[in-house]
Amino acid sequence: MPKFRIVAVLILLWNLLGDVAYLMQATADLDEIARHDPVQAQAFREMPGWVWAAYAIAVASGTIGAVVLLMRRRWAWALFALSLAAVFVQFGWTFLSFDIVAAKGPSAALFPLLIVTIALASTIYARRKHADGTLT
Repeated sequence: MPKFRIVAVLILLWNLLGDVAYLMQATADLDEIARHDPVQAQAFREMPGWVWAAYAIAVASGTIGAVVLLMRRRWAWALFALSLAAVFVQFGWTFLSFDIVAAKGPSAALFPLLIVTIALASTIYARRKHADGTLT
């Protein structure tokens, strides 16, 4: 399997995990979560609809972008860029309005930082593949 296919499949798998995480969080029993992680339950309770929408856009556009990347379409990068922008909106609320770091400590920023890094890397990768002619 060529390197491009391997990278594109890995990006797709990562985004599918994001879809599953969104569905699990959107349908979670907040009382159950509160027993194990009351701060997380509070964050989910307080999360405005527009932040949930940004989260949904982030995971959906990332997954569609990955499928389009596998199809070798040049506009994959735009879907990844949309996903990245939505990730910033989502985590903007999480870190600035809810202040998850104050509530849970600096380690609360690690996984979101990984998500931002992969979203940015996916966007850059697709843009570069468009520029080198891999994507049409």
